[in-house]
Amino acid sequence: MEPSNISVKFSTGTLTIKGEKKEEKEEKGKDYVLSERRWGSFQRSFRVPTSIDEEKIEATFSNGVLTIVLPKSAEAQQAEKTIDIKRV
Repeated sequence: MEPSNISVKFSTGTLTIKGEKKEEKEEKGKDYVLSERRWGSFQRSFRVPTSIDEEKIEATFSNGVLTIVLPKSAEAQQAEKTIDIKRV
């Protein structure tokens, strides 16, 4: 797939990823014509925690892999708590 065939949208706490791929191939020989058409689409939606900073969401596409970064907001990072592990 190409990045132009993919869309990533964020709205009211939901991240939606859509993609569509169309491919046509035609081969002509002396005694034949081979024609292939492939088409497929997908859509996935995910609920995202409210602790995400939606202004800093980033998406990158490299070597066929889509990577989406959802950074925590400053308030959510400060609210992190370390829990001691007790031996029983």
